[in-house]
Amino acid sequence: MKIKHWDMFAFVVGYHFLLLALLPACIANFSWAAFWLFLVTYIMGGMSITVGYHRLYAHRAYSANPLFEWIVLLSSALSFEMSALQWSHDHRLHHNHCDTEQDPYSIKKGFWYAHILWLFDFERKYDATLVADLEKNPRVMLQHKHYGLFLLGVNLGVFLLGWWITGSAIASFYMGFLLRMAFIHHCTWFINSLCHTVGAKTYARELSAVDNAIMAFLTFGEGYHNYHHAFAGDYRNGIRWYHFDPTKWTIWIASKLGLTKNLRALNTLTLRKSLIQKDRKLILSHLSEEVDEAAVELGRKIEELATHFDARTLELMNKLRELKEVSQAQRSKLQAEIKELRRGLKRNWSEWITLTTTAVRQYDIVHAH
Repeated sequence: MKIKHWDMFAFVVGYHFLLLALLPACIANFSWAAFWLFLVTYIMGGMSITVGYHRLYAHRAYSANPLFEWIVLLSSALSFEMSALQWSHDHRLHHNHCDTEQDPYSIKKGFWYAHILWLFDFERKYDATLVADLEKNPRVMLQHKHYGLFLLGVNLGVFLLGWWITGSAIASFYMGFLLRMAFIHHCTWFINSLCHTVGAKTYARELSAVDNAIMAFLTFGEGYHNYHHAFAGDYRNGIRWYHFDPTKWTIWIASKLGLTKNLRALNTLTLRKSLIQKDRKLILSHLSEEVDEAAVELGRKIEELATHFDARTLELMNKLRELKEVSQAQRSKLQAEIKELRRGLKRNWSEWITLTTTAVRQYDIVHAH
């Protein structure tokens, strides 16, 4: 790897050096006030990336009013992760060209490249067509144009406030700036590296992205990365009731307060149907290149099961529409039929997971684009 961005390299190496060099002084000046300063600024900075940069700007999973946007754009200065425009540009590039040479942080180039080395090596070529919608947003463009002032103003204000709260300039600088920034950076970078390496492929087995519950906890829900890559437009990453996704909860609560709207979400049936259609096309295309009898038989089973799932889904949707129109006397029988269809679809889904997992492992099928 050849370092192309020496300014970025010097900044990242420099603040990591300061973290080590000032550690003894931080320990000597430690207080619980300093710890809470770190935790609050870490949450604010991290949430501004997940709620704002990622789900609002990069994926347009919902829309927000100007007040909500300004909260995001100002608190994002705590993260030191570029302007919303540049961050969204790189992230859209990642999704459009995942695991290829055009992917800024492709896991195919290695764990550490995806984690941090890409920052020093990747040659950014700004493509305005990728973020044409964001270039029309005056708040995003103001932040982009004056990003340095945003960084200076917010972080200087936090440092001075922290100094007053803790009574120590060292504690405020270390806990409220250096440590907070390092934690936000590495947790974000671990989504690019660890969440493309260690975890479960819960929704789309051909993707390199995985679901990692530990990273979901540290990044406010972003760790459910396999689902996110399968359905990037959903405002949720964790879709189960037990998934830790405070970013989703924040967006939902804000919608009830009138701060956000147009929340995009897939229901379970639509989600599974979409996954089956996508997996079916990818796996059958790959199996068509194989010549052994096992591949032919596997392809036949996948085609048959996918067709059966589609037919049952259509039948269920028709009966759900019919349920709204029938008399009270007819509802009991129809509800029993709907219940049985749902059970059948659940069994089909379990069979689909087993079948496609076998195909992916046996024939080394990976996401092609």
